[in-house]
Amino acid sequence: MGVEKMVCLVSRTGRQFQRYNKGRRQVVGCIPYRFKLSNDGKISDEVEVLVISSQKGHALMFPKGGWEIDESIEEAASRECIEEAGVLGNIGHQLGKWDFLSKSRGTYYEGLMFPMLVTEQLELWPEQHVRQRIWMNVVEAREACRDWWMKEALDVLVERLSSPMNQPKEDKTISISIETMC
Repeated sequence: MGVEKMVCLVSRTGRQFQRYNKGRRQVVGCIPYRFKLSNDGKISDEVEVLVISSQKGHALMFPKGGWEIDESIEEAASRECIEEAGVLGNIGHQLGKWDFLSKSRGTYYEGLMFPMLVTEQLELWPEQHVRQRIWMNVVEAREACRDWWMKEALDVLVERLSSPMNQPKEDKTISISIETMC
């Protein structure tokens, strides 16, 4: 018998529990990635990343959203990947921090990005009816990604993965309980 996983199929909404730093809303995101399988079924060195469509479907990006006061930064990053992209995995060390202007709100945000080595892709996830998810190689993803700061985070990830000193062995698995998600 297989192990059944239960994931809350409702995304968190509202801004009353959001974190702010010097007046800037803090958003946390992930770049979900995996190593592509070669034709013979072995894991290759080629990295694929998962991009998602915006809710309105006009742009491609990586999962991101508000960091809430009742969760760690890693839990927030993992939660956003579950809600927006339907993937679970191991969160690595922070890729960086960027200040960016929200086009829709006209205010500056602080964006913190993490890598996530994907271990499972869910068939059902909270935002599956409002987002598409697409696996791409890093060149395609960099071209397709709308936001400059996410492109820079992708560059950091590519550099990190190409350096033998920084292979993803210190990643930590973040357990998200149903109470945390809902």
